[in-house]
Amino acid sequence: MAKTLPELRVLIDALDLELLALLNRRAALASEVGEIKKVEGSPVFRPEREAQVIQTLQDGNQGPLKKASVALIWREIMSACRALEAPQRVAYLGPKGTFSEEAALRFFGSSITHVPCSNFDEVFHAATAGSAEFGVVPVENSTEGVVTRSLDLLLNSPLHIVGEISLLVRHHLLRTTASLEGIEVVLAHPQALAQCQHWLSTHLPHAERRAVSSNAEGARLAATNPAWAGIASERAGSEFGLHTASHAIQDEAFNRTRFVVVCLPGVLPAPQASGKDCTSLVVSVPNRPGAVHDLLVPLKQHGVSMTRFESRPARSGQWEYYFYIDLQGHPSQPHVAAALADLAGLCAYYKVLGAYPLAD
Repeated sequence: MAKTLPELRVLIDALDLELLALLNRRAALASEVGEIKKVEGSPVFRPEREAQVIQTLQDGNQGPLKKASVALIWREIMSACRALEAPQRVAYLGPKGTFSEEAALRFFGSSITHVPCSNFDEVFHAATAGSAEFGVVPVENSTEGVVTRSLDLLLNSPLHIVGEISLLVRHHLLRTTASLEGIEVVLAHPQALAQCQHWLSTHLPHAERRAVSSNAEGARLAATNPAWAGIASERAGSEFGLHTASHAIQDEAFNRTRFVVVCLPGVLPAPQASGKDCTSLVVSVPNRPGAVHDLLVPLKQHGVSMTRFESRPARSGQWEYYFYIDLQGHPSQPHVAAALADLAGLCAYYKVLGAYPLAD
């Protein structure tokens, strides 16, 4: 005989209490681990370990929960347990409600100390100077390509990459009313304006497009003037009490932004291999025929796949370039180590930006 709704609720309530008891047991064990780490001087946060935990749980999941849900649930559990040792201070492009904040929460969980910054330079400065342990910055978008300022900052920064997050980005038009009528100004980060340019040209051709420091800042400003609208996330709309005048106005339906997590090596050394890793580097080569082609030869010889290849001007006035390269694998793997050694011998400039677990 099928159970009644009250009977099912009683069973769920009992299970919730069991889950709480188990979570507290887990938290107590995590606290013991934290005490050992303090004695050893090892980092509180180990992204490769957390990636392995989540992968193991996803592989062993036999129930109706989706893999993505398992990852989100356990990220929060591990974040809460980590906070018992020491909450991570995380810098990102603010204010509240930005996609950068969402990426930080997706990676670390919600039990962090927020350090919102007004631009990417401040994020790098905060993580370098110690006012934050980690920084989160976007590096590329599936519609608009690379975020050039982030790449330029990575070149000369002592910070290295220890993780990445790929975020499905939904841009919403937010304002004090739910109508499209009377919008004179649309405010957003330049990347968001570019990602929505076709929709804006079609639906709001006469509205001024005004670039601001972040989408959340655009939403904040839109709350101050009924003739203004911001392009931002649902989180930003809730934060500033705005209505959604139009949902998902980005030109590409599956618009994604890739973020990286950076920190000083003294805060967290390079993560160990997790089994699904990315190695990022930046190089330059002498300005001679075939030099760029030669960069690819060691990768082919040692069977290493390249997943990204971007160029940025070296600003030397000599038409020289830096090349940003992402490789599949970890430097601890022999074939990757061999390819990197051969590659370094060909370069006028060579820097490993980080080796870290791939995003879920």
